[in-house]
Amino acid sequence: MSHNSELNSVKTNQPSALEPYNLFTTDPVLKNVLRLEGASTRINDLEIFGAKVGSVETFEWGHQSNRHSPELVTHDRFGKRVDEVHYHPSYHSLMKLSIESGLHCSHYGSAPGDGGYVARMAKMFMMAQVEVGHGCSISMTGAVLPALRDQPSLAAIWEPRIRTNSYDYRLINPAEKSGCLLGMGLTERQGGSDLRANSSTATPAPEEGEDCYHLTGHKWFTSAPMCDAFLVLANSPRGLSCFLVPRVLSDGTQNSISLMRLKDKLGNRSNASSEIEYDNAKGWIVGEEGRGIPTIIKMVNATRIDCTTWAVALMRQAVAQAGWHVSNRSAFGRTLVDQPLMANVVADLEVEVEAASHMIFRLAGLYERSSLGEQEANLVRIGSAVAKYWLSKRSIAVVSEALECIGGNGYVEESILPRLYREAPLNSIWEGAGNVIALDVLRALNRSPNTMESFLVEISELGGGHPEINKNLEMLKKLPSEQIKEVNARRLVELMAKLWSSALLISRGEQIVAEAYISSRLCNDWGNQFGSLPANLALKDIAQRAIPVRT
Repeated sequence: MSHNSELNSVKTNQPSALEPYNLFTTDPVLKNVLRLEGASTRINDLEIFGAKVGSVETFEWGHQSNRHSPELVTHDRFGKRVDEVHYHPSYHSLMKLSIESGLHCSHYGSAPGDGGYVARMAKMFMMAQVEVGHGCSISMTGAVLPALRDQPSLAAIWEPRIRTNSYDYRLINPAEKSGCLLGMGLTERQGGSDLRANSSTATPAPEEGEDCYHLTGHKWFTSAPMCDAFLVLANSPRGLSCFLVPRVLSDGTQNSISLMRLKDKLGNRSNASSEIEYDNAKGWIVGEEGRGIPTIIKMVNATRIDCTTWAVALMRQAVAQAGWHVSNRSAFGRTLVDQPLMANVVADLEVEVEAASHMIFRLAGLYERSSLGEQEANLVRIGSAVAKYWLSKRSIAVVSEALECIGGNGYVEESILPRLYREAPLNSIWEGAGNVIALDVLRALNRSPNTMESFLVEISELGGGHPEINKNLEMLKKLPSEQIKEVNARRLVELMAKLWSSALLISRGEQIVAEAYISSRLCNDWGNQFGSLPANLALKDIAQRAIPVRT
């Protein structure tokens, strides 16, 4: 027998790659939450999309677009300033698929409550499991419209360019493009999250046209610098205001915008984040002068929900990979998942992911219906912050433990797990870091007492029949917002998140999962690490839910 024959005859005990697989049909929660949130008519389309994004080709695009990071080209070979960002072809393939699938704005053609936004969120959720970095410009492009509509003259020009399903990355006059992307530039190095510390200036330039200003300043983080225009905060004569600043002007010349450098980041390698300088760049005011933060917040609220969805997507993909591995690899005479301690770990991870999935899709449904009633609007206001804080934090821990389940094979770069691991912390940072979000919850509760009342009604209606939920609900009722000190803001948000998760699982989830979550997270019958669920729970059955079943 030849050496090669001997090698081929050896049982490797290595799982095959999970992909290709359908990210929709293999998800134990997704179809149910879509029905609950009014998106039943979209399920067939989402099944097709789930197969498309779960292909070997799409996963390879995700790998290659992160292996080959964007490159900044400031000048051409003749010394002319060009300020271009060059991307690997795989990045463009991902962008084309997402834009053509309507991930940026398909929901704008839907009526509140018909499931359009929820279905769009489901597509975002599945795509982010394969590659999340390119979602930055996708999210911002869709989220910009509520703010842009504060300036009807600008909306009339830009909305038709945004609401197309055509991806056109050329740096040319926006009027000549088949579709446009928009980003935002908010933070500066001296202030960060403290936007009122911004020093960029905007000087009225009536000679350039109505509502035109000249902007000068430096933005420390600008997401997706290849976008066709940005919403930018700058100080005008009446205070901090919001402006739309295009990269290329209507006459085809480039605006006075310089890309200084791209950030060398821990993760999110496919997406370019840049420092940008404005030197008398032309911008047009969006919304009321001096009301820049309230205007831009309309955009941030939407992108905050998207980045929370990405956090849950990373969790789902990590646990799916871990579930696939432990069900197809043996050690010490047994399949890994059949070993009680591993079953406990995987079950614990699955409990976390299912609770997170229910929360984010409940939030998506509320956001879609928020224009219909005060209850929904209040829940979106408080729920988006609670979910952002809690799920972003949980994502980091879940991805780390899932990587450990796979072991050495999960630690090498051929695996998707290192990329998921590097991506996870970012969702806790952008659109508001943990402290910013926790304080935002306090601010909302103090400004509007009805907000907490709406949250209490939500918990009571969903899970009020459960004694442990009721006990913790009474505890929450005894904490009026004016008595909550800043130092305890995180404790408050955690309690709210656990209560909401528990109530959602009781009313909408699998009972074995709900029981596991409530006994461990709410009743504290749990250790400090995953894999410490109480032994009397249906651990093996829960663990099986983490294993993608391909058909």
